[in-house]
Amino acid sequence: MNDFFTSLTASGPLYTILFILAALVVILVIARNIIARWIIAFSKRTETRVDDMLVKHIKPMRAAWLAPMIALYLIAEQIPAYQYFLEIGALFGILWLGTITISSLLNAINEIYESRPNYKGVSIQGYLEIVRILLFLVAIILSVSLFSGESPVVLLTGLGALTAVLLLVFQNTILSLVASVQINSMDLINEGDWIEVPEFGADGDVVDISLHTIKVQNFDMTFAVIPTHKIMETAYRNWRGMEEAGGRRIERSILIDMTSIQFCNEEMLDRLSRIDLICEYVSERMKMIRDHKVKHASDYDSPLDGPQVTNTEIFRRYIEAYLHNRDDIHHDKLPFLVRNLEPTQTGLPIELYLFTKTTVWEEYEAIQSEIFDHLLAAANHFDLHVFQEPTGMDFRLMNSNRLSPEVVKSL
Repeated sequence: MNDFFTSLTASGPLYTILFILAALVVILVIARNIIARWIIAFSKRTETRVDDMLVKHIKPMRAAWLAPMIALYLIAEQIPAYQYFLEIGALFGILWLGTITISSLLNAINEIYESRPNYKGVSIQGYLEIVRILLFLVAIILSVSLFSGESPVVLLTGLGALTAVLLLVFQNTILSLVASVQINSMDLINEGDWIEVPEFGADGDVVDISLHTIKVQNFDMTFAVIPTHKIMETAYRNWRGMEEAGGRRIERSILIDMTSIQFCNEEMLDRLSRIDLICEYVSERMKMIRDHKVKHASDYDSPLDGPQVTNTEIFRRYIEAYLHNRDDIHHDKLPFLVRNLEPTQTGLPIELYLFTKTTVWEEYEAIQSEIFDHLLAAANHFDLHVFQEPTGMDFRLMNSNRLSPEVVKSL
């Protein structure tokens, strides 16, 4: 080979340059049109998706340029007049094309990792970003060393004087790295989690966790981007625990007009005892009241004497029985409570505190609506009025009946 180049050089440097250029073109054609295309075709024929992801990110057509650059570096000595420049140029091209290829490989590794069947949303993209930053820093140092002729060790030693500047420049990166480690180690946020971050207007599913940002797709299909290090400094809510528990909470009240609360007389108790869900309970209360009347007949002269039962008490018992009769509500595993809250100017709140057996949003809302539609309609059967602020219709009826004899007589 050396004898060939010696005879070629003797014919003139122009022939040598033309031969080298032709050889590089042939090498590039072979690398791109034969080797790279074969790799792409082979990946499409295999059943696994791993090689498809590698090909998509590494791009064999682009990586094929490494072949002529390596060849140029190896034969640069055959042109002594330009050897230095050819070697520097070839090494610079090899360095940065290799850096870009390795960086693309990191993207492929992340996609392969997240495509696993047992992937649980714990992202490694933040760590890969750190590797990518270090990779490009090394490439920059080697590039400077390549053109300056200084050893990379000397450049790294001098870099210590720039530590303060680097800390300032990469302040957010360092904070984000620390935050990423905390998020992953404590399992705070995973991709796919539903989170609420009011400070950043985020309320939706986490679609991407990178070193610097957390991307959230809100339920209105907009995107909110949160700096990774800021998530550790602000209040947020992660709904993953709800999904893992297998139940979503209903905490809502029915407001009862307190003027409609009353003791149940025998006629009302008899009517309510016909409701299948509470017939046994009402019958027991009726028996207790009757027994007390018989035992204290001589001094039983007030509704407040002895045991009594109110329509709100029976209504609460009906709500409990109605909910226990539903298969889509947790009765034992998670809290189940029907209670009176503190009376307010808008009535007496009867609160339902319970959990559905589904966490799917649409199913949850359907169950909640069905329950309260039923209870709002059922309240009238217990002679209870649901509180509601007066509307324009109410005032109109009042004005139209102002001079009505029936209204005056009722007053």
